[in-house]
Amino acid sequence: MRKRNCRVQVRLDNKEYQAFMKRVKKTGLSQEVYLRHLISGLVPQEAPPSEYFDFMKELYRVGNNLNQVAQKAHVLNVIDVQRYDKAVRQFEKLVQDITRAVILPRSAK
Repeated sequence: MRKRNCRVQVRLDNKEYQAFMKRVKKTGLSQEVYLRHLISGLVPQEAPPSEYFDFMKELYRVGNNLNQVAQKAHVLNVIDVQRYDKAVRQFEKLVQDITRAVILPRSAK
């Protein structure tokens, strides 16, 4: 049995419909989910660029490396400085790449 059994129809003129569809497309959500977000008082964010997911995957990997270094340092009461410094540099570069891809304005080309 469906939980959502109430149907709502809305009539839009062509300009409103095009604006609505443009906003929905930018989020990557379905029309229904987009409207449910709005009804719930949430403003759907635009879908992040494809690079975002690659950056996040790499960021998790670097974070895992940092965690392994910290665990090793704790167990042995020493730290692998070169490995740790390399991981921190990777982490900082990824943060800059993510900021550039997701937050900073892009060139209009």
